[in-house]
Amino acid sequence: MREVLNELLEWWEAGETVALGTVVATFRSAPRPPGASMIVGPAGEAVGSVSGGCVEGAVHGLGEQVIADGRPVLQRYGVSDEIALGVGLTCGGILDIWVERVNRDTFPELGEIAAAIRAGTPIAVATVVAHPDPQWLGRRMLIDENGTPDRSLISARATDAIADDASGLLATGHHATLQYGIDGERRGEGMRVFVWAFAPPPRMLVFGAIDFAAAVARVGTFLGYRVTVCDARPIFATASRFPEADEVVVRWPHRYLREEAEAGRIDARTVLCVLTHDPKFDVPLLEVALRLPEVAYIGAMGSRRTHEDRFNRLREAGLGDAELDRLASPIGLDLGARTPEETAVSIAAEIIAQRWGGSGDPLRQRTGRIHHDPLPSEAAGQ
Repeated sequence: MREVLNELLEWWEAGETVALGTVVATFRSAPRPPGASMIVGPAGEAVGSVSGGCVEGAVHGLGEQVIADGRPVLQRYGVSDEIALGVGLTCGGILDIWVERVNRDTFPELGEIAAAIRAGTPIAVATVVAHPDPQWLGRRMLIDENGTPDRSLISARATDAIADDASGLLATGHHATLQYGIDGERRGEGMRVFVWAFAPPPRMLVFGAIDFAAAVARVGTFLGYRVTVCDARPIFATASRFPEADEVVVRWPHRYLREEAEAGRIDARTVLCVLTHDPKFDVPLLEVALRLPEVAYIGAMGSRRTHEDRFNRLREAGLGDAELDRLASPIGLDLGARTPEETAVSIAAEIIAQRWGGSGDPLRQRTGRIHHDPLPSEAAGQ
């Protein structure tokens, strides 16, 4: 929903009725992830995408039907289905798409959700998308970062189970479809609930106010991170040198990272890029970073000689094999990169590969599925 929120809210505020189609589950090589949305506007406009072009035409038609009759639909598109073949879903994937009518009456919570997203306040939205009783379809509740729901959904047992699971998704920022028994039984079947988990963007902390940092900040912003550039030298750490960063901080890197961790602003989605390649900065910083319990990625720039020297210094500081194994050094994948921009792409590629378990090999040299499932740490909230 996030990518179409502005248009959706504009129509909602104007009192218009639209259809919202959302990917709620994917299987195999699906082109868009859960949470991807498409709007069918009041005049038939199409905004957003649920499949990168494969099934948009069919979803558009379904959206017009839902606007007309008001009945939400959970539709599966897969390569083995005649309807999917008819609309061109030939990638081998399967999509479950939930299409519902949206206006002030059917979705009164939208204004509150939009305000939370824009303010960076964590909020989860749980919607019943499958249930034997059609009266339960489309029922919705909001869950805050403490796991507290704004209302009872169906029953106390269902409300408690969904709120608990939704708060877990919110902690990792993952959208997902959850399955329960028809009254919220955890081991049952019959009810499916889609959870939008709108967490603040994950953080990228870039240490070292050098030209490579500007390029890394740009690609980090492009990937959806909230980017902070930190350096102890005020002459280099200026907003004018890093216009793509969300903030530029003048602090000793290790002190800043420790303060952020103690304040609870470092989590399992945070990535750290250490570009200083100066031992007086990066060794104290990496001592703090590698001892943090939850960080998605820690990479450090430098030559092979710099890496060996840094590695030895960290061992002397008391770090063990398990901690040192978390360090991606030298940083990035082997792309032959030379310029700051090419190096930033190399670093981004390694972050993406580590997140999803990719190998970094050319796809033409591999067989099987193109898209990877999340690694266990990523899947914990799905």
